[in-house]
Amino acid sequence: MTGGKHHHHHHQHHRHVQEDIKPIDYAREVKHHKHNEHLAELGAIAAGAFAVHEKHMIKKDPTCAHTHKIEEEIAATIAVAAGGYALHEHHEVKEARKHMKYHHGHHFV
Repeated sequence: MTGGKHHHHHHQHHRHVQEDIKPIDYAREVKHHKHNEHLAELGAIAAGAFAVHEKHMIKKDPTCAHTHKIEEEIAATIAVAAGGYALHEHHEVKEARKHMKYHHGHHFV
């Protein structure tokens, strides 16, 4: 209410039109999450391999052992985080498959 005037709210302004709501493509969701799961797995493997490499470099290059130790710990942390993300995406795949089966009667393998 500015300047003593009343503002009228139209209820239809906030109404959602049914045609604007798109159905969820669960097959696409499965594919998307499976792709992310695979990327996360690759990230976990790469970071784990780098952590092992840095652990080896501690012994091979003792003058920079502190730096290699820090890099090993960072890489190991990233490997664990990527593994956790892969597990999360795996659960998302299972959830999308469950929804797809429920909504469409399909079983996606």
